[in-house]
Amino acid sequence: MAQRRGRNSGQKYPRSARVGETLREIIADDLVRIGDERLEFVSITSVDVDPELNRAIVFFDSLAGEEGDDEIVETLDEYRVKLQASIARQIKAKKTPILSFRPDIVIRSAERIDTILRADRERDSYRSPEATD
Repeated sequence: MAQRRGRNSGQKYPRSARVGETLREIIADDLVRIGDERLEFVSITSVDVDPELNRAIVFFDSLAGEEGDDEIVETLDEYRVKLQASIARQIKAKKTPILSFRPDIVIRSAERIDTILRADRERDSYRSPEATD
């Protein structure tokens, strides 16, 4: 039986993941164009899109850390409609997902783990000269 070869037969990951990566790139570029100083040190880390492309959660990280999260979310919400309009112009889809914004806790958790491991290594390096005596 012959294999059916569709447009997406070469794709190795789901459509929502591909759309999420495209949205991440569009949003990151638009934030640079917007030029709001409140978003100057914000990085868009990922975008999770639901399978029906109705909603998208935009994850971000910033140099402001947890203290700046509330202001960043408010600022991103101010630009939400503008970002969605830009997405609608740039992607070829029947609908544009509604954006919501959240800090990327995965990045922060990884930073905490790294800090703990670094402190543990430093503690071990202070102990090792004593162990050899």
